[in-house]
Parts: sequence; structure tokens; C-alpha cells
Amino acid sequence: MGTMENSELLKELRIDRSAPEAPSRRPLWLTLGIVAVFAIGAGAWFALSGPGATPVHTAVAQAMTNQAAASASVLDATGYVTARRSATVSAQITGTLTQVLIEEGDHVEAGQVLATLDDTAQKAALAQAMAQMHSAQSLLTQYQAQLAQNRRDLQRMEDMVARKLVSQQAMEQARTLVETQSAQVVTQQKNIELAQAAVQSAQVQLGYCTVHAPFSGVVIAKAAQVGEIVSPLSAGGGFTRTGVGTIVDMDSLEVEVDVNEAYINRVVAGRPVDSVLNAYPEWRIPSHVIAIIPTADRAKATVKVRIGLDSKDGRIVPDMGVRVSFLEDKKPEAQAQAAPRGVLVPAAALRKDGDKTIVFVVKDKKVQRRAVSVGGNVGEQRQVLAGVSSGEAVVVDAPEDLKDGAAVEAAK
Repeated sequence: MGTMENSELLKELRIDRSAPEAPSRRPLWLTLGIVAVFAIGAGAWFALSGPGATPVHTAVAQAMTNQAAASASVLDATGYVTARRSATVSAQITGTLTQVLIEEGDHVEAGQVLATLDDTAQKAALAQAMAQMHSAQSLLTQYQAQLAQNRRDLQRMEDMVARKLVSQQAMEQARTLVETQSAQVVTQQKNIELAQAAVQSAQVQLGYCTVHAPFSGVVIAKAAQVGEIVSPLSAGGGFTRTGVGTIVDMDSLEVEVDVNEAYINRVVAGRPVDSVLNAYPEWRIPSHVIAIIPTADRAKATVKVRIGLDSKDGRIVPDMGVRVSFLEDKKPEAQAQAAPRGVLVPAAALRKDGDKTIVFVVKDKKVQRRAVSVGGNVGEQRQVLAGVSSGEAVVVDAPEDLKDGAAVEAAK
């Protein structure tokens, strides 16, 4: 009995070779170890290489030339073309238009007829005044004839009184008649002058029926048509025109610009400027400062400056937008021949940082923040007197978060 129990126990202790083996944990630990090593390596690489390079646009600083220095500006401002001599032409009396002889764009000369009004009433008034003047002249002739007769009668009376043929009283009556007739002649002469003045007045009123150009210029607006009523005064209701057309003297065109009052000390009357029309950005018009208008706009903190155009051209028309560059004084010939200072960089490369002007210069794929001293403007470029050397690359339109020493690369 005891022997059988022991043999059973031994059977239970045998290893069953046919049973499946338990899965091994070695591959899992190996995989986790590789991942950990890769993560540590990647972290070390990022720590050593730092953040990625910032893409930027760059431009090369160019050395100043004599031509660029001659056109360098100390101040830029914007404004509009204005006409110092323009007029909305109207009739001096109220009347109906029978002719309008102008169109927009027409060139007119001083005194040229622009329009005519119905002159029926004025012609009738002139004819009446002429008739009254002729009547007065005829009456004067009659009075003068009577006066001549009375003077002859007086002379005969004086002879007869001397011979005691008539009384003294008769002679005095003849003398009184001559004096009375003389007064009538003088009065009639004044009446003729009055009639002549009435004729002149009627002629003036008739002349008002013809509208003339007050000066030579170009018609920029036609305000009335045939059949409309024009009047020098506004009659209300929208049925009466107050003008026939508007004329501008193109020779009186100039530019008015608003200059920030903080920089008005840079503007001097007589100094040269370059004017560039917005419509023709490549055309630089030689100009000069006429005057500084002695009043400031408190709302905009600006002062108006009048700019005269040295050359006239049909492309210049009123109300065009203009950009004006105020130039430096012409330097003596010996000084002008000297090499100009500084370099030219795009204006967009400059940035204000407090009271300083800075640029970012690219060196070895990193930027250097530099404070610079600036001069005048040359077109879209700015003169840098110190801080940047010719040939160095500067960042244009630098990102707001760009810092000194940041890595950069050329933007695509």
C-alpha cells in the first residue's frame, strides 16, 4: 500500500514535455530600451541645435553715390494739386440761357464768349434809352435856337434904348429872357448827359446777357444747359443755376502739403523739392517751396506748405495726389565732389525702438541688432549715416518677435 502511494507521487513530480512553454518577456524589454535611447538622443539633438531658423527677406546695403546724395530728402509729405486761380463763371443778371458754348476740357481765352442769355428785354430798354437821349438832344437844339434869337433881340433893344426909341424896362425884359433861355440850355445839356448815362446803363445790362471768360484756362465743369435759368444769387428750389461752368488757370497750379508740425523746422521757403504724382510714380517734377502758411491745424497737428511746380505739363490736373520730398540745400562744388557719407537701405529695413532707429544685419545666418544714424530719403530708400557698411545684408520688414542673435534663413 505504501509503495503504490509513493510511485503515484513521483509521477506527479515529472515534467510534462508536451505542455506549451510560457512566453518570454525578453523582446518587450528590448523594444522599450531602444525607444528610450532614441528619445534621449532626440532630446539631446534639439537641445544642441536650438529652435529652427526664421525665414526673412533681406537686401544689400548700397554705397551712396553723388547722384543719390543730390536727391536725398530731409522730409517727405503728401498733399494735392490745387489751382490758385479758378472761377465758377455765372451771369450777372437773372436770365434764360439761349446758348452754352463750352464743354468740359475746352481751352478758352480771356474774353471768349461762353454763353448767352435771352436779351429781348435788355435790347428794348436800350432802344428806349436811345430814343430819350435823341429827344433830349433835339430839344437842346430848339433851346439853343431860341437863345440865339433872344440874344439878337436884346442887342436891338440896347441900340433902341440908346436912341431913346424904347424904354429901359423893355430892354431889361429882353435881357431876362436871354438869361432864362440860357439856363434852359444848360438844363437841357444836363438832361442829355442823364439820357446818355441811361443809354450806357442799358448797354451794360445788355452786355450782361453775354457771359465771357474772365481769364484763359480750361473748362473743368459745365453746370448749365440751354433753356435753364441762371442767376448770380441762389433762388432755391433747384430750378435756377448759379453758374454756367468752372474754369481753371492751369498755369496757376501748385501743390499744398500737410507737414507734421514737429518737422516744420526742416522746411525753408525757396528750397528745392521733388514732387511725384501718384498717377505717375516714375516722374519726378522739379519744384520749390513757395511759402509756409502761418497757421496750424490743431486737430491734425500739421502745417500747410505751398509748393510751386517749376515745369508745367498737361498731365498735372487739380486734386491729384502728390508725394513731396524736401531736398537739402545745394552744397558748394568742392563739397559736392567729395564722396557722400553712408549707405542706402530700404526704408522698410528701419524700425523705431523707443528713441532709437535700429536695423537687423545678417551675419553667419544670424541677425545682429544695430542702432543706426539715419539721413535723408532717396525714393523708397533711406540714407544710413552710421551703423551699416556697404555690402552688408539687412532684414526687410523684420518680424515683430525677431531678436538679436536669432537664426534666420532666406524666405522662399
